[in-house]
Amino acid sequence: MNASDLFIKALENEGVEYIFGIPGEENLDLLEALRKSDKIKLILTRHEQGAGFMAATYGRLTGKVGVCISTLGPGATNFATAAAYAQLGGMPMLMITGQKPIKKSKQGRFQIVDIVGMMKPMTKYAKQVVNGNNVPSMIREAFKIATTERPGAVHIEFPEDISAEEDVEDNIYPVHSYKYPKADKSSVAEAVKMIEKAKRPLLCVGGGANRTRIGSALADFVNETGIPFFSTQMGKGVIDENHKLCLSTAALSKDDFIHCAIERADLIINVGHDVIEKPPFFMENEEGATKVLHVNFFPSEVDDTYFPQLDILGDIAGNIESMTNAISKQEHWDFDYYIRLAEEIRTRLAKYFGDTRFPILPQKAVRTIRQTLDDKDIVTLDNGVYKIWFARNYRCAQPNTLLLDNALATMGAGLPSGMAAKMVKPDSKVVAVCGDGGFMMNDQEMETAVRLGLDLTVVILNDNAYGMIKWKQSGMGFDNFGLDLGNPDFVKFAESFGANGYRPTSCEDFEETLEKCVNSKGVHLIDLAVDYSLNHTILNELLAKKACMI
Repeated sequence: MNASDLFIKALENEGVEYIFGIPGEENLDLLEALRKSDKIKLILTRHEQGAGFMAATYGRLTGKVGVCISTLGPGATNFATAAAYAQLGGMPMLMITGQKPIKKSKQGRFQIVDIVGMMKPMTKYAKQVVNGNNVPSMIREAFKIATTERPGAVHIEFPEDISAEEDVEDNIYPVHSYKYPKADKSSVAEAVKMIEKAKRPLLCVGGGANRTRIGSALADFVNETGIPFFSTQMGKGVIDENHKLCLSTAALSKDDFIHCAIERADLIINVGHDVIEKPPFFMENEEGATKVLHVNFFPSEVDDTYFPQLDILGDIAGNIESMTNAISKQEHWDFDYYIRLAEEIRTRLAKYFGDTRFPILPQKAVRTIRQTLDDKDIVTLDNGVYKIWFARNYRCAQPNTLLLDNALATMGAGLPSGMAAKMVKPDSKVVAVCGDGGFMMNDQEMETAVRLGLDLTVVILNDNAYGMIKWKQSGMGFDNFGLDLGNPDFVKFAESFGANGYRPTSCEDFEETLEKCVNSKGVHLIDLAVDYSLNHTILNELLAKKACMI
């Protein structure tokens, strides 16, 4: 057994199913060891960034570590965005990169970049293997660090000469599960007292609440107490958003209808949220300001926008269950405004659901996709202005059925994320929604999707521009400049890869085409012309002037 054989054996020990990426010369020993594995499958991609997004999404959906591989130098630097994506998004992921021999090299500094140094600020753990016998302990440590709260990215650099070392020790470490302790009774009692004392408490569900057991514990808390709730973008679906006490999603940081409720709350019970995700509200440091109860696996980090009055730390599900059992409904609680607002939000968000103008409004596109898919089906988003419309208008009945990024908020992740989602959830229909800008940042992975035989629908919301920045530009009062672009014929583009291409000419045509695609085998691409002309009027002007009294 050489060090590469041992490396693959250690990955098998961790339950790894896939390794996504592009091997290079420095990985060939490891690639040979992987060839002999009957437990791990190599998913060869067309770009390392796509591989990283796929590995991160695997981690997001399974809670296990997604693994990706690259060669040294340019292959490894292509992982940088995916590393930040996983790290900020709380997705467990291991990146394996190659390197020139470290004992003796005859190529000078050719292609050598300090990748470990580059990765350290963007990961929870980044190390180089310098002895083949250390492989099992390093992999066990990396996997443990990647999955402990807050989950994130880890990196191991495996030099070419170390990977070929012979006669290494077969000392694989057993994988042990671990549990987080619950908060002590006095802390829970203090939290309960804080909630009972409030007049208008409000529950906020963040992305960190998207873990096993927490959703059911939070649903029980809401049903037992009657306290209304809203979610952050990455917390959508942790509690069924069709619940009568759901106030929708904080898709914007201010001015939306949900902020009418946030402004009236005197206590926000903030579960699983931290300031890495774009804040759904801003705290104020003044007398009488809204208080915040922080419930999470780890302590709050104080900054200008977030400084909770109380932290309840440890196992979130266990702590929520303890609070549910201890709390008593209070006669002075006043949820009347929240209840009326919840219905008002539903009515206002539905305003354009029936609009049939074409090019299609984003609200209508969201509605069509929601009506076409079942509760368990999955939508993955790239990053663009349409993300706001999905966050506001797309109601999720289950967690991890709308995969968006509100942490790094990177473009280019929509298609690779959809591919990984289909691999992890083969019984769910998957629709990847991309802007024309974001799609073309990783459009080469269409070949990978076709080669893998995935059943996947890609919807390109095409406005021939970088629409998110145009919306921001308009909102700041600047003239339209520098953001319009041209596009290829996306239908022919899809067909050139062996996929199916479509270009609807009406809302009805889109509905029929989408229905056909999600119920058909193969990879389908729909080039959908979108009309963003109302973005500025609605999101910048009308919401800022909204009347919160209903």
